[in-house]
Amino acid sequence: MNKNILPLINTEQELEEILSRPSPETVKTISKLKGDIIILGISGKMGPTLAKLVKRAINEAGVNKKVIGVARFSSPESKKDLEKSGIETITCDLLDEEAVNKLPDVPNVVFMAGMKFGSTGNESLTWAINCYLPAIIAKKYRNSKIIAFSTGNVYTMMPFNSKGSKETDTPGPNGEYAQSCLGRERIFQYFSSKYKTPVVLIRLNYANELRYGVLLDIAQKVYNKKVIDLSMGYANIIWQGDANNITVQSFDICKSPANVLNMTGAEILSVRYLANRFGKIFNRKPVFKGKESKTALLSNTEKCRKLFGPAKISVEQMIQWVAHWVRIEGTTINKPTHFQNRDGKF
Repeated sequence: MNKNILPLINTEQELEEILSRPSPETVKTISKLKGDIIILGISGKMGPTLAKLVKRAINEAGVNKKVIGVARFSSPESKKDLEKSGIETITCDLLDEEAVNKLPDVPNVVFMAGMKFGSTGNESLTWAINCYLPAIIAKKYRNSKIIAFSTGNVYTMMPFNSKGSKETDTPGPNGEYAQSCLGRERIFQYFSSKYKTPVVLIRLNYANELRYGVLLDIAQKVYNKKVIDLSMGYANIIWQGDANNITVQSFDICKSPANVLNMTGAEILSVRYLANRFGKIFNRKPVFKGKESKTALLSNTEKCRKLFGPAKISVEQMIQWVAHWVRIEGTTINKPTHFQNRDGKF
C-alpha cells in the first residue's frame, strides 16, 4: 500500500473517531474562543461529528466550555449518542420563534438547519426553513458570532476548465432550493449589517464521508453495475473531517458585513475519472450514459486554502476508504446526493 495512504476504516466507531478528530489549528481556535458553542440543527449529516470534534478540541485545549446541540431529534438514539459524548442537547422546533427565544444566549453559534431533499413539491416549507428561520436565529443571536451554512448551489455553473466560482462572483441560483439558499444568505447579511453581528457564510459542496457523499454514490453504482449519468461531469469534494475542522476555525473570520467562504476541495474532479478509478479497484467496468456537459457546479477555494491551508485528506485517500467501505457493506444513510441534477430540483 502507498505509504501516504492511511489504514482502511472498518467500523462506524473508527469512522466517527476520524471525522471528529480536531486538528492542532482547531484546538488553537477553541483555546482562544470566548464562551460556549451552540449548534443549531445538529442532527443532520454533518452536525453530530462536528459537535464531537468541538468537544474533543475543548478537552485537548484544557478549557471550560459547553457544547450545546439543538434539533427536533426525531431519532432519540442520535440525542443519546451526543449526550454520551458530553454534548448537552435541547429539543426544539427552530421554526417556533417563542421556543427559540427560550434557548440559552450563547456567544458562538453554528447554524446548520436547512432543507434540500424534498424541496421540490414542498416549496413553501423550503422557503420557511431556508429564509424565515434564519431571521428568527439572526435576531435571537444578534450579539453572538454566527457561522451559517450555505451551499455552492447559489452559484451559476462554470466551465469545467475554469477554476470555479469565487466568493465575489454574482450568484446565479438555479431552481427554488438554490434560490432559497441565497435568500438565507441575504437574511444573515441583512441582520449582520443591522446589528453588527460577526457572521461567516460557508458555501459548502460537497462534504464526503463513508456513509454519504458523491464518492459513495459513484462507488456504489460501479460496484453494483448501475448506470452512471455523466451530464454533471465534474465536481468538487472535501472530506467531512476537513470540513468540520475548517468550520470551527471559521470563528476566527466572522465579521460584519458577513464574510463569505467557499468550502470544498481544491481539485475539479471528473466523474468519469472517479468511476474508472473505482472500476479498477473493483475490477468492474463502469456503465455510463450521456456525455459530460461543458459546465458544472464548481467552486474556487483559493480563499479557503489561503486562510486554512490545504485539506489534509486527499482524494485518493477518500477513494480507498470508500471502496473498502462498499466492499465490506458498511452502513450508509441510504440517501443519494443527486449531485448529477442540473435542473436545480431536489
